[in-house]
Amino acid sequence: MPSSNEHTHHLNIRQSQMEISHPRTLKGEDFDQQLRDAELEMERIQRERDDLARKKIELEELTKRKRGLLSQQAELLEKISSSITLIERELYSMRQEGEDLEQTRACFATHLERLNKINPEQWTPANQVEKIEKASILLDLAADDYDQASAHFQNGRSAPIFGHGSSRKNNHPRRGEASDFMRQLQSGFAFNLPIITLGGIALIIYFIK
Repeated sequence: MPSSNEHTHHLNIRQSQMEISHPRTLKGEDFDQQLRDAELEMERIQRERDDLARKKIELEELTKRKRGLLSQQAELLEKISSSITLIERELYSMRQEGEDLEQTRACFATHLERLNKINPEQWTPANQVEKIEKASILLDLAADDYDQASAHFQNGRSAPIFGHGSSRKNNHPRRGEASDFMRQLQSGFAFNLPIITLGGIALIIYFIK
């Protein structure tokens, strides 16, 4: 039968073993916790990396879009600015040609009224010579003005009015020729003032005789 000392000795040994094994268990739990913490930290770092990568992609996309907008802006600014300049020139040309056409129309209307009054059926033998002379002068004046107007508009958009093909390469006659013609057209005589003067003198001399 074991003595009380042996029993006590065995108890002390077991108790010591339990005391030794318990710290080891705690150390294992600490290691597992540290491992979980490390894994969580890695997951956090990975999320941050993914977030940074996403923000980088968004920033690159925004930069690309901004560059595209700036490029489109520059292109449109150049196109629209150039178009405005061309439109202003075209409008000025149209207004100028419109004014020239209006003056030409008024001149032609005057010629038309005078030509419509020529009626040989109403001439008497006594005034036929006089009427023929006057009619010839009116016809010459109208023909000369028409030819001058036709030459003036032959290279413009109004060329078809006078039977010319419209040319877009040179929409305007030479400025000197155009201004000379239109200045004289404004007075209603075009280039025919010398003809009118000579014709009038000829008629006066004719009737004085």
